Order: sequence, then structure tokens, then C-alpha cells
Amino acid sequence: MRVVAGSAGGIPLQTPRTDIRPTMDRVKGAIFSSLGEKIISARVLDLFAGSGALGIEALSRGAAAATFVESNARAVESIRRNLEKTTLTGPAAVVLQLDAFSFLDRSATPETFDIIFADPPYAKQPGERDFATELLKSASLVRALAPDGIFVLEKLPDQKLRFGSPWELLRSRRYGATEVAILRAASPTTTATAQE
Repeated sequence: MRVVAGSAGGIPLQTPRTDIRPTMDRVKGAIFSSLGEKIISARVLDLFAGSGALGIEALSRGAAAATFVESNARAVESIRRNLEKTTLTGPAAVVLQLDAFSFLDRSATPETFDIIFADPPYAKQPGERDFATELLKSASLVRALAPDGIFVLEKLPDQKLRFGSPWELLRSRRYGATEVAILRAASPTTTATAQE
């Protein structure tokens, strides 16, 4: 796994020795190709950050700032090492060891992030926690998005999710064992107010 493009393009990234599933280079390339110029000067949030690959790719391609939220201590250490390796450390890169939902509910400032990435653990068996559905229902996630912000969600290809209000599905594409959904909240401020 490596940074695909930008100032740190080609630099290999460390993957933590955990059950975290890193976003493959091919999928990363496709995501950022879809985002295009939106990444330039964007404020990015990388939820369930794992190795930090998505947030680091964003910084490498010109994002103004990236906040990495990851609960696993080994993964957090990998993010820090990867930032150092790519020389993308500094005030623009904030790494937090926190639960993603705790961050959204308690720490995320309204309308802060232009792009939010989430690559949560997949619910593969009945009864397992369904993080993707929880994220889509999170009023705090909608509130954290800047007006016209983009939410990029990785999920199981055969997982049926409802992308109704407040979300507008812009694009969904399968890449092997992963499907990437790119969504926009039609009106973040209005939706957040209505749900409070």
C-alpha cells in the first residue's frame, strides 16, 4: 500500500498489525479521481482511519487539513509514522485516538469538513454492529459537513443501505470486495436543525 499521487506519491505506507482492512490503492485512486478538484484546499475528516491512507492521500493531493479519528492504539501509531514518513506532519494533520461516533457527537464542530471519509468495519454476520447504517443515520455526521460537503463511505457490495433523506447518492461503484458510495447532504444546516 502506498500514496498514489501528489507530493507524497509513491511512498509506501505502514499497515497496523490489527484486523483493520486498509483501502487498496486501486480503490483509493478511484475515490480521488471521482473527487477531482474538490480535494484542493479541502478540510478532510478520516473516520475509522486505520493506517490513515485516505487522509494522507488527501493531504498529498493538496487538502488544507486532515483530522484522523481511530480508536485502535496500534493503528494510531501507524498513522503517526505514516505522516512522518510522508513529511505531512504538522498542524494540518491532527490524529485523535477516539471512537468515531464519540468524536462526531462531542467534538466535531458544525460545518467544519468539506469531505468526510469513512471505512468502518463491515458487518459480515447477522447481529454484528452495522457501522455504515449508523453513520447514515448520524445527525452529528451531517452537522459536521460543510455546505455542499461530500461523504465517502466504503461498504460491503451486497449490503443494502437506504440512501434517503438527508442523503443524496451521487455515485456508487463496486471494486472487488468493496463498494464506494459518494453522497452529499442536500442542506446540512437545515437537516441538522430539523433533527435536533
